[in-house]
Parts: sequence; structure tokens; C-alpha cells
Amino acid sequence: MDDALKQTLTLGRSYFEKRQYAEAEKHLTQVVEQNQSFADVYNMLGIIFHDQGQFARAQRAFEAALRLNPAYTDAALNLAVIYNDMGKYREAREVYQAAIGRQRASPTKMDPYVQGKIANMYADIATVFASAGLLDEAVAEYRRALALGPNFVDIRLKLADCLRDLGDLPGAIAEFEAILQVNPNYLPGRVHFGIALYSAGRKADAVKMWEDVLARSPGNKSAEMYLGLVRDIGQDAVHDAQVG
Repeated sequence: MDDALKQTLTLGRSYFEKRQYAEAEKHLTQVVEQNQSFADVYNMLGIIFHDQGQFARAQRAFEAALRLNPAYTDAALNLAVIYNDMGKYREAREVYQAAIGRQRASPTKMDPYVQGKIANMYADIATVFASAGLLDEAVAEYRRALALGPNFVDIRLKLADCLRDLGDLPGAIAEFEAILQVNPNYLPGRVHFGIALYSAGRKADAVKMWEDVLARSPGNKSAEMYLGLVRDIGQDAVHDAQVG
């Protein structure tokens, strides 16, 4: 998740918790337009639509949350309420009974929203360690965060950068490859992947990665900067050889 989208999501959740539903809906809708992987966002939108009396939209939102996370008890119970309000009593009973059954089968299972918040807390601690130069400690905390949120590509990016700075280039490259498996369109991941490849002596692969970024996002400043830097270094090397 890029920083702009993360900020939009944070604002949406904040407005929702304050029950400022109009502002929350605006921000959460922006999130799902760009990233459809947050079950709790759909759940929040469902609650907002229910509050507005838009039962059909609420139903679709809760169903989307459950498609992403079938064990999401809150979304299941909210969907049961919507079904009941719409007169779909059989569906309401089935969803409710299934949700209660899952909850009894795994009473200690963590709510996905809480799990995500804890993952981000671990990541924040890791960032403090990294800023203090304590990279081994930062790596440990980023791994704890990813154990709770394995698809949080922004956290995995920070872990990969730490591993690169520690000199563990194979480890960093493995993390960048994992990022692209989760989200091939995550451009910061591709840009930083190029840096790791270049650091590993794989200049051609790095150039290809940055060129791919520009193909996906023409005018990307970071990709242009690194490509220009690599080309300038290459030209300087040729010049030095000719002078020698």
C-alpha cells in the first residue's frame, strides 16, 4: 500500500470510529477503488450503508467482506442483520448460525481489524529501531508484523530494505519477489527491487525493473532518477577507460 492510500485508509477508519459516516464513506470508497483487499473496509461501508437505509448496498458490502475473509464474524453477523431487515429470514438464520459456529470452534481467533492494527504497531516499532540504526532489531519487528499481516506490502518493503542495508541481498531479493507476487502493480516495490538488484551486481536486471516501472507509470521520478544515475555511472566508466 502506498503512503497516500494508507493515509486515506487511516482517515476513513478514524472518521468511522467517530461516527462521521459521510466523511468515512468518502475516504473508504476511495480505498476500495484502488485496493479491494481490505475486508474491514467493506464491513465499515456496509455499516454506513445500513445506517443510511441502503440495505442492498450494505448486503453487497458485507458479502464482499466475507468473500475476502470467510471467518470475519462481525461481517457475518452484520450480514445476518441485513438479511433480517430485508425479510430474508432463512438466509439470516443460516449466516448467523454459521458465524456462531465458527466463533465457538475458534474462540481465540483474532479479529482481522485488530490483527491489522497490531501488525502496524509492530511495524512502527521496527521503523523506530531502523531509524536508530538497529537494523537487526528492526528486521525482527518487521517479521512479527508480517506474521500477522503477510500481505502488507508496505511493511514487507521496509523489511526488504533493512535486509539490503544489512548486506543480506539474497534475503532482500526474496522479500521483493514476495511483494510482487502479492501486488505486481506496487511500484515502490519495483523501484526498491531495482536498487537491491543493482547492489547485488545485477545491473541489467535493475535497469529492466526500472524500465518496467516507467512502462507502468510514465514519468515516475524515482525510476527516472535511478536509470539516469546508472547511465551516468556507465558513461563515466567508459570515459575513465578511454582516458586511461
